[in-house]
Amino acid sequence: MELTSSSFNDGQQIPGDFAFGIVDPAHHVGLGQNRNPQLAWRDAPAGTQSFALICHDPDVPSQGDDVNQEDRTVPASLPRVDFFHWVLFDLPATLSEVGDGEFSSDVTARGKPGPHAPHDARQGINDYTAWFDGDNDMRGDYYGYDGPCPPWNDEIVHHYVFTVFALDVARLDVDGKLGGQQVRAAMQGHVLAQASLSGTYTLNPSLIAAAE
Repeated sequence: MELTSSSFNDGQQIPGDFAFGIVDPAHHVGLGQNRNPQLAWRDAPAGTQSFALICHDPDVPSQGDDVNQEDRTVPASLPRVDFFHWVLFDLPATLSEVGDGEFSSDVTARGKPGPHAPHDARQGINDYTAWFDGDNDMRGDYYGYDGPCPPWNDEIVHHYVFTVFALDVARLDVDGKLGGQQVRAAMQGHVLAQASLSGTYTLNPSLIAAAE
Protein backbone atom coordinates (compact mmCIF):
# COMPACT_ATOMS: atom_id res chain seq x y z
CA MET A 1 0.00 0.00 0.00
CA GLU A 2 0.96 3.62 -0.44
CA LEU A 3 -0.36 6.68 1.41
CA THR A 4 0.09 10.18 0.00
CA SER A 5 -1.14 13.71 0.73
CA SER A 6 -1.48 16.87 -1.32
CA SER A 7 -1.62 18.86 1.95
CA PHE A 8 2.01 18.26 2.97
CA ASN A 9 5.04 16.29 1.82
CA ASP A 10 6.17 13.20 3.69
CA GLY A 11 8.75 14.19 6.30
CA GLN A 12 8.14 17.92 5.84
CA GLN A 13 6.36 20.59 7.89
CA ILE A 14 2.58 20.46 8.15
CA PRO A 15 1.04 23.83 7.19
CA GLY A 16 -0.73 25.76 9.95
CA ASP A 17 -4.06 25.36 8.13
CA PHE A 18 -4.11 21.77 9.38
CA ALA A 19 -3.16 22.59 12.97
CA PHE A 20 -5.19 23.13 16.12
CA GLY A 21 -2.69 25.75 17.31
CA ILE A 22 -0.63 28.32 15.40
CA VAL A 23 2.03 30.77 16.54
CA ASP A 24 0.66 33.96 18.08
CA PRO A 25 3.51 36.33 19.02
CA ALA A 26 1.38 38.05 21.67
CA HIS A 27 0.02 34.93 23.39
CA HIS A 28 2.36 32.15 22.19
CA VAL A 29 -0.51 30.15 20.65
CA GLY A 30 -3.63 31.02 18.66
CA LEU A 31 -6.28 28.80 17.11
CA GLY A 32 -5.64 27.38 13.64
CA GLN A 33 -8.11 26.38 10.94
CA ASN A 34 -7.82 22.79 12.21
CA ARG A 35 -8.69 21.23 8.85
CA ASN A 36 -7.91 17.57 8.38
CA PRO A 37 -5.37 17.07 5.57
CA GLN A 38 -6.15 15.39 2.28
CA LEU A 39 -5.01 11.77 2.25
CA ALA A 40 -5.16 9.18 -0.53
CA TRP A 41 -4.17 5.52 -0.61
CA ARG A 42 -3.80 2.83 -3.22
CA ASP A 43 -2.81 -0.80 -3.78
CA ALA A 44 -4.93 -2.21 -0.97
CA PRO A 45 -4.74 -6.02 -0.97
CA ALA A 46 -7.45 -8.35 -2.14
CA GLY A 47 -9.87 -9.17 0.64
CA THR A 48 -9.91 -5.65 2.08
CA GLN A 49 -13.34 -4.98 3.60
CA SER A 50 -12.71 -1.65 5.32
CA PHE A 51 -10.05 0.89 6.21
CA ALA A 52 -8.99 2.57 9.44
CA LEU A 53 -6.98 5.76 9.72
CA ILE A 54 -4.98 6.86 12.75
CA CYS A 55 -2.84 9.95 13.34
CA HIS A 56 -0.60 10.05 16.38
CA ASP A 57 2.23 12.18 17.72
CA PRO A 58 4.94 10.00 19.38
CA ASP A 59 6.79 13.04 20.76
CA VAL A 60 4.43 14.23 23.50
CA PRO A 61 6.08 14.89 26.91
CA SER A 62 5.48 12.10 29.41
CA GLN A 63 5.30 14.73 32.17
CA GLY A 64 3.53 18.06 31.91
CA ASP A 65 5.31 20.03 34.65
CA ASP A 66 7.18 22.32 32.23
CA VAL A 67 4.64 22.38 29.39
CA ASN A 68 3.80 25.92 28.21
CA GLN A 69 5.39 27.50 31.29
CA GLU A 70 7.10 30.88 31.06
CA ASP A 71 10.89 30.87 31.53
CA ARG A 72 10.99 27.07 31.32
CA THR A 73 11.47 24.57 28.53
CA VAL A 74 10.40 20.98 27.96
CA PRO A 75 13.78 19.22 27.75
CA ALA A 76 14.58 17.08 24.73
CA SER A 77 15.77 14.35 27.09
CA LEU A 78 12.30 13.87 28.62
CA PRO A 79 10.72 10.49 27.73
CA ARG A 80 7.93 10.80 25.17
CA VAL A 81 4.55 9.10 24.73
CA ASP A 82 1.88 8.76 22.02
CA PHE A 83 -0.87 11.36 21.64
CA PHE A 84 -3.70 10.42 19.28
CA HIS A 85 -5.02 13.19 17.01
CA TRP A 86 -7.36 11.17 14.78
CA VAL A 87 -8.98 7.77 15.16
CA LEU A 88 -11.21 6.88 12.19
CA PHE A 89 -12.46 3.40 11.31
CA ASP A 90 -15.10 1.43 9.38
CA LEU A 91 -14.29 3.39 6.24
CA PRO A 92 -15.74 1.47 3.26
CA ALA A 93 -13.45 -0.65 1.10
CA THR A 94 -14.54 1.38 -1.96
CA LEU A 95 -12.99 4.55 -0.50
CA SER A 96 -9.48 5.61 -1.48
CA GLU A 97 -9.29 9.24 -0.30
CA VAL A 98 -10.42 11.67 2.38
CA GLY A 99 -10.68 15.29 1.31
CA ASP A 100 -9.05 18.40 2.74
CA GLY A 101 -11.36 19.60 5.54
CA GLU A 102 -13.89 16.80 4.96
CA PHE A 103 -13.86 15.63 8.59
CA SER A 104 -12.73 18.81 10.38
CA SER A 105 -12.66 22.47 9.35
CA ASP A 106 -12.41 24.38 12.63
CA VAL A 107 -11.68 24.17 16.34
CA THR A 108 -14.81 23.12 18.22
CA ALA A 109 -14.80 23.95 21.93
CA ARG A 110 -15.85 20.88 23.95
CA GLY A 111 -15.19 18.71 20.91
CA LYS A 112 -16.88 17.64 17.71
CA PRO A 113 -19.68 15.07 17.94
CA GLY A 114 -19.27 11.35 17.33
CA PRO A 115 -18.88 8.52 16.84
CA HIS A 116 -20.76 8.77 13.51
CA ALA A 117 -18.61 10.13 10.69
CA PRO A 118 -18.97 10.69 6.92
CA HIS A 119 -19.11 7.60 4.65
CA ASP A 120 -20.95 5.74 7.44
CA ALA A 121 -17.64 5.40 9.23
CA ARG A 122 -17.02 5.81 12.93
CA GLN A 123 -14.51 8.00 14.73
CA GLY A 124 -13.03 7.63 18.17
CA ILE A 125 -12.06 10.29 20.65
CA ASN A 126 -8.66 11.90 20.37
CA ASP A 127 -6.38 12.76 23.27
CA TYR A 128 -7.51 16.38 23.56
CA THR A 129 -10.36 14.78 25.51
CA ALA A 130 -7.99 14.06 28.41
CA TRP A 131 -5.87 17.17 27.83
CA PHE A 132 -8.81 19.55 28.34
CA ASP A 133 -10.42 17.57 31.15
CA GLY A 134 -9.57 20.23 33.74
CA ASP A 135 -10.60 23.20 31.58
CA ASN A 136 -14.20 24.31 32.22
CA ASP A 137 -14.40 26.13 28.89
CA MET A 138 -12.95 23.34 26.74
CA ARG A 139 -13.83 20.11 28.58
CA GLY A 140 -15.63 17.48 26.47
CA ASP A 141 -15.34 14.45 24.22
CA TYR A 142 -13.15 15.34 21.24
CA TYR A 143 -14.22 13.03 18.43
CA GLY A 144 -12.51 12.94 15.06
CA TYR A 145 -9.57 15.05 13.92
CA ASP A 146 -7.92 17.79 15.94
CA GLY A 147 -4.54 18.80 14.62
CA PRO A 148 -1.11 19.67 16.01
CA CYS A 149 -0.66 21.95 19.00
CA PRO A 150 2.65 20.94 20.61
CA PRO A 151 4.01 22.84 23.64
CA TRP A 152 5.37 26.20 22.52
CA ASN A 153 8.39 25.72 24.80
CA ASP A 154 9.32 22.19 23.71
CA GLU A 155 12.95 21.73 22.70
CA ILE A 156 12.07 19.23 19.96
CA VAL A 157 10.02 19.33 16.79
CA HIS A 158 7.04 16.97 16.93
CA HIS A 159 6.21 14.34 14.32
CA TYR A 160 2.67 13.44 13.23
CA VAL A 161 2.30 9.96 11.80
CA PHE A 162 -0.73 9.22 9.60
CA THR A 163 -1.34 5.50 9.03
CA VAL A 164 -4.02 3.82 6.94
CA PHE A 165 -4.86 0.18 7.66
CA ALA A 166 -6.55 -2.24 5.27
CA LEU A 167 -8.71 -4.59 7.33
CA ASP A 168 -10.36 -7.94 6.65
CA VAL A 169 -13.59 -6.96 8.42
CA ALA A 170 -16.24 -4.45 7.35
CA ARG A 171 -16.84 -3.28 10.90
CA LEU A 172 -14.63 -3.47 13.96
CA ASP A 173 -16.27 -5.44 16.77
CA VAL A 174 -16.11 -2.62 19.32
CA ASP A 175 -18.57 -0.01 20.54
CA GLY A 176 -18.69 2.96 22.87
CA LYS A 177 -16.29 5.84 23.41
CA LEU A 178 -13.04 4.53 21.94
CA GLY A 179 -9.54 5.98 21.88
CA GLY A 180 -6.51 5.14 19.81
CA GLN A 181 -5.22 2.35 22.00
CA GLN A 182 -8.59 0.55 22.02
CA VAL A 183 -8.91 0.76 18.24
CA ARG A 184 -5.34 -0.44 17.76
CA ALA A 185 -6.16 -3.43 19.98
CA ALA A 186 -9.40 -4.15 18.09
CA MET A 187 -7.53 -4.20 14.76
CA GLN A 188 -5.07 -6.86 15.90
CA GLY A 189 -5.38 -9.94 13.71
CA HIS A 190 -7.38 -8.04 11.07
CA VAL A 191 -4.69 -5.89 9.37
CA LEU A 192 -3.97 -7.03 5.81
CA ALA A 193 -1.64 -4.12 5.00
CA GLN A 194 -0.81 -0.62 6.17
CA ALA A 195 0.98 2.49 4.95
CA SER A 196 2.18 5.65 6.71
CA LEU A 197 3.47 9.14 6.10
CA SER A 198 4.49 11.79 8.60
CA GLY A 199 4.79 15.52 8.92
CA THR A 200 6.47 17.80 11.43
CA TYR A 201 5.20 20.75 13.44
CA THR A 202 6.44 23.10 16.15
CA LEU A 203 5.21 26.23 17.92
CA ASN A 204 8.61 27.00 19.43
CA PRO A 205 9.82 30.26 17.82
CA SER A 206 13.47 29.33 18.24
CA LEU A 207 12.99 26.05 16.37
CA ILE A 208 11.03 27.80 13.64
CA ALA A 209 13.81 30.36 13.23
CA ALA A 210 16.46 27.62 13.09
CA ALA A 211 14.58 25.87 10.29
CA GLU A 212 14.33 28.98 8.13
